[in-house]
Amino acid sequence: MTDRTIRNLAHLRRSASTARVLNLLKVSEDNGTDPDWAARPMFRTPALNRSLIIKHRLRRNEIDLLRSRRQVATKVVIPIDMAELKSGGRYVFVDQHGFERAMREAFGLHPDDPDMATLRLMDTVPSLDPFLLREQLRRGGVDPAPCYFAISDADLLRMAAFVEREIQPLVALSAQSFGDVAIEQSVRRMAAKILSNAPGDRMEALGVTLRLEPDEYQEGVFCWKGFLYYKWLLTTLLFEAAVVAEAVWNVRPAGPIDKAAREYLDRGRGVLRHRIGRACDAVGETLRIYDDAYAALTIDGRPMLFRDFLLRAPDMFTALGEQLGAIQHIVSFWRFRFSPGAAQVSTEELIDIFMDFETGLRGRDEAMIDYATVAA
Repeated sequence: MTDRTIRNLAHLRRSASTARVLNLLKVSEDNGTDPDWAARPMFRTPALNRSLIIKHRLRRNEIDLLRSRRQVATKVVIPIDMAELKSGGRYVFVDQHGFERAMREAFGLHPDDPDMATLRLMDTVPSLDPFLLREQLRRGGVDPAPCYFAISDADLLRMAAFVEREIQPLVALSAQSFGDVAIEQSVRRMAAKILSNAPGDRMEALGVTLRLEPDEYQEGVFCWKGFLYYKWLLTTLLFEAAVVAEAVWNVRPAGPIDKAAREYLDRGRGVLRHRIGRACDAVGETLRIYDDAYAALTIDGRPMLFRDFLLRAPDMFTALGEQLGAIQHIVSFWRFRFSPGAAQVSTEELIDIFMDFETGLRGRDEAMIDYATVAA
């Protein structure tokens, strides 16, 4: 691994998990004495359960390493020395050519090993956001201990309250003859079913109304939940992204800086501010596709438009998750690296940070806008 990659790996040791990074090494350090951590591990293989799982934006020379064409891959990094990450690490991409052979040679895992199934489940979600990752693993029958997911009970309660507000028009539409108390109870039950993927007559009846096959409907509901989560997340993320965009403009490195570095950073400030703003706008445009489809169902009496949305939701969900994951990574890493008391950033490191952010935002905002254009 290059020096730049090693520096970033060392930083990851101290940072918590984010939408882009699942830091199982830090989870093990913080919770290694917790019996639940040992009883319900993310991975049964000890080395994997102390690895770094990264949603990695592929560089041009890496695209052909994967079996399928994509922009973001799931990268598994195993530190060479758990105590000293500056030593670097070995890594493998999930679904790269020779993936099964590499995992067998490195860990003795066979293709049907449960840990292989867990890695493939992680590879199917666009980001490692703890809420969506937990739900995706549960869909696949994997239920690790809560310590693996950095999501608080308070956030879960706020998310549940947001979902209840969102689905209230749908419940009211199907229960117009009920009293307010009955509707409120129905809203709470339906929100719980959406958030838990629990089957039930009310949810199944909606699938029948929309003329969707069971598999289509279950996949659509999972993505619907993702859209709801991202819509809730965006309410706080927009403000934080604006704060980072302003900070990018004002941050100055410590120590000497040559002309080339100054020119790059000056250019990077403007590019990053523009791309952060554009990415947030693109996310909002895609979420409005959901809002329009939902309004067609609950207000306009045109359920087939919502049906079309659920059928297209998996593709839009992937693009949306990748873009929001990039924004979340920028916000969370900036908060971590520039927290009060943190060491001053050098010119070289600030260039690294700008390059990382710019790469994460490149291209996906245009794809998101394409979705909005097609929907319109």
